[in-house]
Amino acid sequence: MPPRILPILQRLRQDHSAHLAPEAIEDACRQEGYTWRKRLLDPVMTIYLFLLQILHGNTACTHVVQFGRWTFTDSAYCQARKRLPLRVFHRLLEWIAAAARRATAAAPRWFGHRVWVLDGSSFSMPDTPELQAAFGQPGNQRPGCGFPVAKWLALCDVGTGMLLRSATAPLRSHEMARCGAISDDLEQGDIVMGDRGLCSYAHLALLVLRGLHGLFRVHQKQIVDFTPGRPRATGHEFDSAAGLPHSRWVLAQGAADQIVVWYKPKSKPTWMSAEEYAALPAELLVRELRYRVEAPGFRVGSVTVVTTLLEAAIYPAEEVASLYFRRWLVEVNFKHIKITMKMDVLHCETVEGVLKELAMFALVYNLVRSVTTESARAQGVAPERISVIDTIRWLIGIEGDGDVTVLVINPVRPGRVEPRVVKRRPKQYYRMTEPRAVLRKKLPIKGM
Repeated sequence: MPPRILPILQRLRQDHSAHLAPEAIEDACRQEGYTWRKRLLDPVMTIYLFLLQILHGNTACTHVVQFGRWTFTDSAYCQARKRLPLRVFHRLLEWIAAAARRATAAAPRWFGHRVWVLDGSSFSMPDTPELQAAFGQPGNQRPGCGFPVAKWLALCDVGTGMLLRSATAPLRSHEMARCGAISDDLEQGDIVMGDRGLCSYAHLALLVLRGLHGLFRVHQKQIVDFTPGRPRATGHEFDSAAGLPHSRWVLAQGAADQIVVWYKPKSKPTWMSAEEYAALPAELLVRELRYRVEAPGFRVGSVTVVTTLLEAAIYPAEEVASLYFRRWLVEVNFKHIKITMKMDVLHCETVEGVLKELAMFALVYNLVRSVTTESARAQGVAPERISVIDTIRWLIGIEGDGDVTVLVINPVRPGRVEPRVVKRRPKQYYRMTEPRAVLRKKLPIKGM
């Protein structure tokens, strides 16, 4: 066992450290039917080294060899990672995610509901034929001049920031194709929030059929009119020529708060099968409301959302608006995992290797979030105020004990906004417009 892993396991919650104990890792391998020889780089050692590698910012495999006085090479470590089945990583991640769900069960709830944020991002990876074929690259880049990019959909807990589930997809695919499966583990009554890209009749209907609630920003093509008793259009669902909404007005609960009926579109979305779409109800009772955004720096002056939380007396419009404002915390979570933990560029050159990296990133991120949650509870502050980078440094530190109250608390800065600009100038190099092999031939011959 690497000596640096011992303080990490001792500083984790007991339920999390139990799922990473040597016996648990070996049990995960047996459950997936994987057998191994007794060697230095067995499954336990490989998982521990991989975990340390991610905690150190997904450092190079040559650095992993320096984590202890080992006799193996970086090549042997890479081969050990390849030998482990992807299913073993997913099983360990499921166990840690289950512990995360139990942790969120004790967290404060919003009017008795757990709240989750569903959002998408992306990450890059090495330019290999296998990854290009699996994920593709942006269309504005010439072949051989860019890197493959994958879409990444994640479901995070609003209160703790923990990652419940995630899914990957090729760059040119719709995020909604993974939304149905990613919310399978939620409990009845849970609320799922998302931006306008995830707002559709089909998605809301799926959530309602599962006993869940949705809260999404209305799609930009959806016409919303708060005039009581107004008429509705009956043509194409996004036909803006008439300037009429396609929903039927039911009840006004305020000047910009109403109950309406959404009707099932005639055509099914591309990400859904015909059988799944036929099982959806023909109409849906939803609540539309609009509120003003007074915070400086926001690009919009008002936000229109739709939700299945219908009762204004139970869920006041101001509280719903405040809840949706917390949706932006997922962007901070993405920043932590992609920038602080350096997941924005992965290193593996195969699809299975990339998926293993993602699984370990999600596992390590939940471990870090479990520590920030414990520290926040001990220090009496919100979990998002505990510094993530300080938590990572504390976890991998050799000295010290398990006192989570030493973690740094970020100051409260309400209404603080910064311009989205970069001060440090980039290097003055040209962008690659041709493959490197072609450019290399154009270099001037030495001595001429």
